[in-house]
This record gives sequence, C-alpha cells and structure tokens, in this order.
Amino acid sequence: MISQTQISTLLTEQILNAGTQWSLGTFGAIAEFSRDPDEPAKLTTSEKEIAAVTERGGIAIRLVEELRPLASENITKLSWSHRVALCLPRSACEMSRRTVLTELGPDSAALRIEDRGNVLFDLGLDALQTDLCIRFADNAIVAKLREHVGRSVFEPGNPAMATILSASPHRVFISRAGRIEVYQGIPSASGKSPDGPHTHVLPKLLKSRRTHAATEPIPDGWIPCAHLYPPHPAHDGLGKSRPFDTISHGSFQRMIEAFGPPESLAIKRRVMDAVNAGEPPSTTAQTRHGRTSTRIALRQMKAAGHASAALPAWLASFDQAGSEGDDDESAIHHDG
Repeated sequence: MISQTQISTLLTEQILNAGTQWSLGTFGAIAEFSRDPDEPAKLTTSEKEIAAVTERGGIAIRLVEELRPLASENITKLSWSHRVALCLPRSACEMSRRTVLTELGPDSAALRIEDRGNVLFDLGLDALQTDLCIRFADNAIVAKLREHVGRSVFEPGNPAMATILSASPHRVFISRAGRIEVYQGIPSASGKSPDGPHTHVLPKLLKSRRTHAATEPIPDGWIPCAHLYPPHPAHDGLGKSRPFDTISHGSFQRMIEAFGPPESLAIKRRVMDAVNAGEPPSTTAQTRHGRTSTRIALRQMKAAGHASAALPAWLASFDQAGSEGDDDESAIHHDG
C-alpha cells in the first residue's frame, strides 16, 4: 500500500529537481512544464500542494486523497523512456466535459496573483480528465470571444480559433490533480514549439477519446491526470544522448520498485540475472508489456556498460534495434 507520505516525498523531491519535466492533459492535448537549472522559479511545497512558477509557465499538483503514482518505462526507437503517471480512479477524475466555448469568469485559482482577475475560457474539447482552457487579460479580445460562446471552436466558419491563435493567450490545462499554465506564445503553424512550457492540441487524436497512449500500462479503472519525467540516465533534457548517469538510473529504478508494476520489475530482474550469469537467451515473458520489459532491461545493461559476454546474444535475439547504437529523442515522451 502506497502511503500519503511516500507520495508527498516523491512530489516534493521532483518539484525541487530542475531536471524533472511535467505534463498534464489527455491523449491529443497536453501542456508541458520544464525549467532550466539556473532559471528563477518560485517553488512551493506543503502537505497539500507542490508548485513551481517561472516567467514562462507554472505547475501545481494537489495531493488529493486518491492520487496514485504509477512509474513505468517504455521502449523508444533505440532507447527507452520513463515517467510517473499521477492517476485517479475514473470515478474521481472527471472534469467538466464542456463541448462548446464557455466563459468561466476570472481565474481565481491562477498560480500568479497578477493573473487572478484575467478571464478564463474553456475551449470545450470534452476531455474526460482535463479542462483545456485559455486565459486573457485583454478586454477587447475577451469581447470578441464572447460573441462565439456556445459554439464549437472547430465549427466551420467560426472565427474563434483564429482569434485565439493570433492573440496567443495563456493556456491553462486543469485536472483534479492540479494545473499547468503556459505563458509563452503559441508558435505559428509552421513554427517549432519553444523550449520550456508549451502546449500541443491535436484534434485528430482528441477524436479517439482515449485518455492515454495504449503503450502506457495504466491499470483498469485508473486515469492519468498528470505525469512527471525525472532526469533520464542516457539523455539530457532536450533528448540528446549523454554519458550514462548511474545516479539518475538508480533513482528511477527505486521509483519503479516503489510505484511500478511488480511484474515488470520481476521480469527485468530475471533478465539481468540471466545475462550476468552468462545464460543463453530464453523467453522470459509472453505479454506485450513483458516483452517490452525484457528489451528495456537489455538496453539499460548495454547503456550502463555491462561487460557480460552473453549480452550481445540476448540483444540479437530480443532487440536488434537496441544493438545498433544510441538515438536522439524528444525529452517529454509521448508514446503513440
């Protein structure tokens, strides 16, 4: 049984770690928060909430009673990703489910005092676990949007989305577990998302009505309402390869042990024990997630420089891609 003290300790340690990245949203619409090591930030830690706010954006996670962390790893093209999903029971995660542009009034819960009089609008994208909102300080823009309240922002001929994109408002994504606010501008359609806090909204993926990627091992009845991504041992914050960091690796393996699926950890341990003992390759798991755990264990051993003579044979049997070399991958890891 995971205790509230364990959860509080995990969240406090990670909000204080500038290398940890965060996300909040749903499948097809996500807000991301990260900060540079030397970037000024207002940090808050308490028994009820942890928060970090910079000039580019902010995050607050509330320690609600039913919050459950789930640590997991997943395979990428040539490496692996890791994350901790902050989950709530489906019965406790549902948000407003609005389907049209809706004015919510002043954002009294804004992370910065100066934003609390600004007007919040729900985009009406009907996500189960997230209200996807925008916030304006400009009364003229607010007046323009009010003309289109009650309509879908994707309705043919509706100018609301063009108004929103040109105004580049704060994006405010809210779940029962907290919120992420993004103050940086929205890039043009052909532009690259800025480093640091930003959002992605992909209508085609939203239409799937999924709450998370199929590759993420979330137990039935639970919904991820936010994620945290501790520093990766083989990649820096921008996803570029770096020398293997045993401290970061050990830290996340302890999270897996405390908050991860027990079967995945057991499979990884069996694989590592077999490789270290010089045993020939053998099948250790039949399920999709079990096979993934086998491949991840082998890639981690290779990245850490394990000298077992049996490792190349295991890689050749189970993970030929992992034996080809390292890859550069994006730092926040959205599978699917």
